[in-house]
Amino acid sequence: MNGTHADPANAGTADPADSTELGLSTAAGDLVEQMRALAAEAGIRTVSILAWRDLDDPEAGGSEVHVARVAELWAKAGLDITMRTSHAPGHPQVAWRDGYRVIRKAGRYLVFPRAAFSEIKRWHGNRDALVEIWNGVPWFSPVWCRGPKVVWLHHVHDTMWEMSLPPRLASLGRALEFKIAPPFYRWTDVITLSQSSKRELQEKLGLRPHRLHVVPVGIDDIYSPGGPKSIDPHVVAVGRLVPVKRFHGLVDALVAAKPRVPALRATLVGDGYERDALEAQIAAADATGWITLAGRVSEEEKIRLYREAWVAASASAHEGWGMTLTEAAACGTPAVATRIAGHQDAVAEGRSGLLADDDQGLAEALVRLLNDRELLDRMTRGALEHAQQFTWPATAYSTLAVLAADARRRRGL
Repeated sequence: MNGTHADPANAGTADPADSTELGLSTAAGDLVEQMRALAAEAGIRTVSILAWRDLDDPEAGGSEVHVARVAELWAKAGLDITMRTSHAPGHPQVAWRDGYRVIRKAGRYLVFPRAAFSEIKRWHGNRDALVEIWNGVPWFSPVWCRGPKVVWLHHVHDTMWEMSLPPRLASLGRALEFKIAPPFYRWTDVITLSQSSKRELQEKLGLRPHRLHVVPVGIDDIYSPGGPKSIDPHVVAVGRLVPVKRFHGLVDALVAAKPRVPALRATLVGDGYERDALEAQIAAADATGWITLAGRVSEEEKIRLYREAWVAASASAHEGWGMTLTEAAACGTPAVATRIAGHQDAVAEGRSGLLADDDQGLAEALVRLLNDRELLDRMTRGALEHAQQFTWPATAYSTLAVLAADARRRRGL
């Protein structure tokens, strides 16, 4: 399947997000034209997107890449896209990027009421449809938006609240996510990134399965195999150095694996407020000679590291998908990662990588994969095959299909 998965829970029901019929050979240009026709049929010309952070924000991650790629492709299909988001330091309040407009007004918290009020008042023009990105704090669009809409909810945040906020704010965030917001969204179409995340949204938030659609993220064409692998076993991990990514757990796993993989070295790519603590942890483990904190790197350098690494690793506690793992897979690098929602779909366990239940399990998986050349070669091939399923045009098309279906339903078509 290309960019989405059929949902056995909805057997007998046509899911507009199921793009199986597109086929892996569908050209990006063909899908852009199909999106143009789909939008015209549904009467969608202008779309507003509500996003917490912008791609230019210093803390931007996979969610911001996701919306940027989809907005760019929708703009190529002729849609008029406006994305509202919070301030990005050093960037203007209004700008154009890749064919769509970005309005960056208000801070991290005031952006929610301000952007919602702006949409209610139509201060920047009318819209035919709305996309809400529910990233921890909801915009409550079902309360005030009566037209066609869809919500992106990448994953349940759960323990992320305690990892990221003081106790009182964490309790408020948890109450908002688990008790206050869900009843407002049970009759709204929600897109998530994986079947495992869908199960969590059903079980933990009580969202209705027939309103949940699975549309995985894509992989940019620049991620591809090339060049030789490193001579020594090399592990790469990419992400923000923040608690939810659990780089401290990965460092523990690497240190535990080192005695059984003596030539092991690792490169941790990314920046964040946990960097000092990680530097201290690495120094205390006498690992500064073989674990490198590379900080932010260029896209070219990240691809080079993906290509030369033997394994891409993640010890993250919560993910909607695991974008860095599928990027690495497209470069011919299998994964070792935590067994969490998102990772369970981004990694085809036993084929494109190994999953582990805890940090000791991560260490054991690293040792197993790095010391078994035949297994490593097999999973390298499996990673490349797995990654071929995921393209941004398919992601953009499948997302628009859910939005268009809502528009047609409201028009009685």
